[in-house]
Amino acid sequence: MTLSGADVRRLLDEYGLAPSRARGQNFVVDPNTVRRIARLAGVGPADRVVEIGAGLGSLTLALAETGAAVTAIEVDGGLLPALRSVVEPAGVTVVEGDALRLDWSSLLRAGPWALVANLPYNVATPLIADLLDEVPAIRRMLVMVQREVGERLAAGPGDDAFGAVSVKVAYWATAKIVGRVPATVFHPVPNVESALVRIDRRAVPAVEADVDPEWLFRLVRTGFGQRRKMLRRSLAPLVPPDAFLAAAIRPEARAEELSVEDWGRLARCTSSRPRPS
Repeated sequence: MTLSGADVRRLLDEYGLAPSRARGQNFVVDPNTVRRIARLAGVGPADRVVEIGAGLGSLTLALAETGAAVTAIEVDGGLLPALRSVVEPAGVTVVEGDALRLDWSSLLRAGPWALVANLPYNVATPLIADLLDEVPAIRRMLVMVQREVGERLAAGPGDDAFGAVSVKVAYWATAKIVGRVPATVFHPVPNVESALVRIDRRAVPAVEADVDPEWLFRLVRTGFGQRRKMLRRSLAPLVPPDAFLAAAIRPEARAEELSVEDWGRLARCTSSRPRPS
């Protein structure tokens, strides 16, 4: 069983709770939506699933229904008694903690893991970037995020939404939008639409191992920091003119035109040069 709108309102009343705007809390109140998310995540009895921002447990219960071993993370201590009452009888492990500060290596000792979550809009982008960088035990993700955030995560070169985070995701994984979610399935109803994004970690990064990722993403951030400028201007402090030719990159191109592989070649062709501090 999953939570209906009436169940969510009852829990809020019973435990004297109210959704926190500061924490970006919008609880899913439609059983069909959470079951759809669990289905799109493709998890089942053989899987270990971690959920971030479990809230009152609507999605958590749908994940537990699949037979997966579910660990639910929630930072809001005020929600924990209600969350535990809902999901612990279903065999879910509840962890209190901030996903941006957790010791993931201790929490996810046995792997691989899948992440399935309705992510708070204010932390979704940095959290996904950090998990891709630092938590290789998470092999795939199905995340519900603000539509604009989802478009940035899944964007490719030339797309309006393509930016530095798109390159970060493409370095580590493949990503695509697999569904849309209307605002009406949440309590309270947000002012934005949501997207479901599937992220699958690559076996190896998209750029060869001889490229320093720290240097690569310094170039990416610098290029997108002045995305309207041609790269020969936005990257002038870091990339000499001849490096564009060596990397087969047009110096007149703009940041959003380059794929992650293009950025990798540019990083390789400048990695042996003295770098400005």
